[in-house]
Amino acid sequence: MNRKIFNNLAAEGFYMPAEWETHSSTMLIWPHNRSTWPGKSLEKAEAVYLDIVQVLSEYEPILLIVADKPIKVRVASLFEMRQINTEQIKIVVQPVNDIWARDCGPIFIRNKTGYFSITNWEYNAWGEKYPPWDDDNKLPLWIAETFGVTAYSTNMVLEGGSIETNGEGLFLTTESVLLNKNRNPQLSKEDIEQQLYHYLGADKVIWLSEGLAGDDTDGHIDDLTRFVNKNTVITAYTDDKEDINHRVLHENYERLKSSTDQNGNKLNVITVPIPHTKIEGETVDGSEYVPASYANFYVANGVVLVPLYDERFDDEILDLFAQYFPDRDIKGIPCADLVWGQGSIHCITQQLYGITF
Repeated sequence: MNRKIFNNLAAEGFYMPAEWETHSSTMLIWPHNRSTWPGKSLEKAEAVYLDIVQVLSEYEPILLIVADKPIKVRVASLFEMRQINTEQIKIVVQPVNDIWARDCGPIFIRNKTGYFSITNWEYNAWGEKYPPWDDDNKLPLWIAETFGVTAYSTNMVLEGGSIETNGEGLFLTTESVLLNKNRNPQLSKEDIEQQLYHYLGADKVIWLSEGLAGDDTDGHIDDLTRFVNKNTVITAYTDDKEDINHRVLHENYERLKSSTDQNGNKLNVITVPIPHTKIEGETVDGSEYVPASYANFYVANGVVLVPLYDERFDDEILDLFAQYFPDRDIKGIPCADLVWGQGSIHCITQQLYGITF
């Protein structure tokens, strides 16, 4: 494997693809961490995973990482009971700390000729909140070494859920994450934008403010605002001034409305409602809220997986996605038991390119 340090990859024609570009597979990590999933919450999370795997495996291959051999045996048994076709699923035993493949997994870049490489960012469990995280931090280079992909190490902390791109140089992120001193205290806003340009081909970065209540990542963009095409975003919003998220979502909406894309054109901004976010009791970090959001969808080959939470809004959300992804099937996945762990479908998936198994 060819491991390189700090190249101007954008000048070499590399860029981060939009999620709707064709994947070779999707990476998932099976839930196992009892600190994240105490008591019966683990089995509930596994049930959501089975729903996701059953649908996703019909559309593209899945690289499923399990923490040890006993978990691999259990997963195989669960698949058999659910009658899941495993022809497109490769289960690999590899040490991991938790399930958040979006944040610790490899972020791929490509050039105009279709050559893919991996950018290897540092991962510190959202500001060293949940040790240990060392096994998760090793995953990008493990993927590169296992599948023979060139990797470029950045030495900057960055989670995949903290950035969103239209694949044409426009990026979205939040100040509460990328400017947080628990990630890269030595880097200024300009320094971070330069890193995003060098490694991911970011021509322009739109900075939103903060994230949802109960989001222990400090406010990832993938719970707030996502591209559904190159110039249209959906963004979480509520008119209810009593809602704990109203102020933040209103500010983010106003920033989006006044923003332009990489070519100076206004964005098309579509608001989507916030489902129930207050829970009975508390999450493992003591929050009364979870970051339930319809923005945490995943665009795969031929399908969009949409998290469902709230019967008041679920049907209209599925109709909205059908409007913006007419060439893909739209599959809703009930995710209340998954988001209890403070993440949802997008948080547990990471698209892979140029990898076969």
